Amino acid sequence: MVLRLVFAVSDGLSVTVRGMRGIISWGAYLPYRRLDKSQISAFIGQGGGRGTRAVASFDEDTTSMGVEAARLALRGADVSGASAPEAVLFGTALPAYADKTNATAIHAALRLPAAVPAFDMGASVGSTAGALRLALSTVGNRLVVTSDMRTGLAGSADEANGGDAAAAFVIGESDAVVAEYIGGASITEEFIDRWRTPGEIRSKVWDDKFSELTYVAAGRQAYKNALEAAGLSADQVDLVAVAAPTARIGSALASKVGAAKVVDDLTATIGCTGAAQPGLVLANALENAEPGQTIALVVLADGADVMILRTSPAIAKYTPTRSIATQLASGAPLAYGRFLSWRGMINVEPPRRPEPARPSGTAAARTTDWKFGFVGSRDSQTGDVFLPPIRVSSDGQRTDQMEDAPMADVEGTIATFTVDRIAYSPSPPIIFAVVDFDGGGRLPIELTDTDLEEVAIGGRVEMTFRRLFTADGIHNYFWKGKLIRG
Repeated sequence: MVLRLVFAVSDGLSVTVRGMRGIISWGAYLPYRRLDKSQISAFIGQGGGRGTRAVASFDEDTTSMGVEAARLALRGADVSGASAPEAVLFGTALPAYADKTNATAIHAALRLPAAVPAFDMGASVGSTAGALRLALSTVGNRLVVTSDMRTGLAGSADEANGGDAAAAFVIGESDAVVAEYIGGASITEEFIDRWRTPGEIRSKVWDDKFSELTYVAAGRQAYKNALEAAGLSADQVDLVAVAAPTARIGSALASKVGAAKVVDDLTATIGCTGAAQPGLVLANALENAEPGQTIALVVLADGADVMILRTSPAIAKYTPTRSIATQLASGAPLAYGRFLSWRGMINVEPPRRPEPARPSGTAAARTTDWKFGFVGSRDSQTGDVFLPPIRVSSDGQRTDQMEDAPMADVEGTIATFTVDRIAYSPSPPIIFAVVDFDGGGRLPIELTDTDLEEVAIGGRVEMTFRRLFTADGIHNYFWKGKLIRG
């Protein structure tokens, strides 16, 4: 085991010995819906192609998907002990907010301590490579969250080849490290490749061949430098995972570095997921790796970043909470017209009811644990669970004798349900279900990622963090239920 000596000065010289540094746990999140790209040409008359792409639902954005990926990653780590995150780093090219920090909503949904800082890494595809390099190269436990939604104009290559996803990693020093960081390198290039002005949904692209030549040259140099930093030769790398603007550029680089085995970048089934791509391909590599293998992650975005990791014996015992393979097998189709509506490309007649007013920032601040963390209350004497939380016991005899009842990871059973075609929704109709939670607690909640014919009394549901609506630029985040299938 590699030991690191970390020196700190505080009223004298102190020495802290830490275990090897690297990835302790990870989680990848794929939206439930898939768009068959052959629908595009039939509808628009151009574009499309073969394969599918992942599509974030109308009630998802990069923040909500980041929460879901982080929840999966934290389930695989001892977050109550040595692996507890000491900072949250969030990277995306499409943040839900400008000015306001987006990582704070992730922090709140995960119910992390207030002393744990949360930072956005900037609105660019390369922001996630920066977050990963920073976390791997510094001291302390970091939760790195990567998330993105990629699209383009109707019928465009970006629309067909893009994809939506998120991935998260707990990185730190621990005997539980499954992949040790052993070296890396960066090559920075300023050139016009892909750009988008704030507020636009469409990214513009320069000449593809120019981008390919520039990225391959930068990637080869960064790869060479990273091998030198890690003290390795090219034939000692077992797996190469490449995150590139297009599958073609990624394949071109992989062939030039002499990769023994190239990890599937999932572009044929998920699409190019932008800022989420580095995390997604790294998670896919880890899911398919064996102990003692060397993995090279190559990220091509405004230059090239290479991170080299070596898997430890601990990876043989690690089982992802929800693997990429499992999520790939459980997706459901989405009509192209509905996709265009969700992306704001076409306007569909909404229910003729007033749109919701903007959420109250003051009220949200008073109920953060409930709104973001889905924390109810439990009577300390009777054990009864109340959703939403209350202060007074059901018999009215006791006040403020309640305990927190975290419910985000508690499953439930549908007691009854209704389909509402009148209430306002960006994607009607709404399915409401009364859910009895395991261990106590009952609440009417909205179901998402659900088709009408699937819902039945007795069905099992789990909770997922979503965006109810947006009004006056304020995103109203809360929790919904989704069916547990299979």
